[in-house]
Amino acid sequence: MKVAVIGDGGWGTALAMVLDRNGHETTVWGPFPEYLEEIKTTGENKTYLPGVKMPASLNWTSDHAEAVKDAGLVVLVVPSRFYKPVVEAFKPFIPASALIVSATKGLDEQTHERMSETAEEILGREVAVLSGPSHAEEVARGVPCAVAIAARDHSIAEQIQQLFLNDAFRVYTLEDVVGVELGGALKNVVAVAAGISDGLGFGDNSKAALMTRGIAEITRLGAALGAQTETFMGLSGIGDLMVTCMSRHSRNRGVGERLGKGETLDDIMGSMKMVAEGVWNCQAAAALAGKLGVSVPITEQVNAVVHEGKDPRQAMLDLMSRAPKPEQE
Repeated sequence: MKVAVIGDGGWGTALAMVLDRNGHETTVWGPFPEYLEEIKTTGENKTYLPGVKMPASLNWTSDHAEAVKDAGLVVLVVPSRFYKPVVEAFKPFIPASALIVSATKGLDEQTHERMSETAEEILGREVAVLSGPSHAEEVARGVPCAVAIAARDHSIAEQIQQLFLNDAFRVYTLEDVVGVELGGALKNVVAVAAGISDGLGFGDNSKAALMTRGIAEITRLGAALGAQTETFMGLSGIGDLMVTCMSRHSRNRGVGERLGKGETLDDIMGSMKMVAEGVWNCQAAAALAGKLGVSVPITEQVNAVVHEGKDPRQAMLDLMSRAPKPEQE
């Protein structure tokens, strides 16, 4: 099948490599033609996947129409901050028969919508979602992993499953689009908290508490938005949360660690070439929870540290000194 991957970042490139390994004619779109020429010349996406050799069979283009021409599958992997205008730009060119899957883990900063909601409003058709514990650095190298594909129409999920599935990239299907997508978006915020804990010099007990209570508040917010609570015990919930909170590859955890050590957000973000969605999305997640009356204390404290300049140690103290309550509340 001809496949278009919209987004030349680490995750988009890694997914393109999976599809290429499966024999699909895969084209990656990126916004900067000069950088794409560099990838073609060097055979390496040095900014987003340094050290990984790109297969010569991958195609690269900055032309919208060329990228999706005759595509049977379109994969949207654009950072949440740029997602809406990019999808709008592609709307006139995506074939009517193409399957569409969103792999961006984030929320719209203005509307607080999930990415697939935004894409469906623009494109006027169903958009499946892909999420799960899957660092691009490992997926690109063929390290085994498992992810989830969700679509309201289960046949769509099954079709996309078959396109991605191979002996190093295992794909499970389900119909809970809301749960799969929220798990992927909200775990980034908890990962920032886990990193802050690391930066403050706290231990495994502290991180375990943050992760456990973090999945509890993700589940509460997800349920309020119509997700199935059991989804958050799966790959796109606790699975993705674990890898993002613990891995050396995690940009969100890394940002939190540097905040915990006393660096300013401006200095941290100025030194990074790649996206840390938790930084952008903690504000949207806190606002969404507030609108729904859902308790998300970890998300609120991360937002206070990131966007309001709160001292990280005080944020952790405030979390620990809240009024006692039953665990299931």
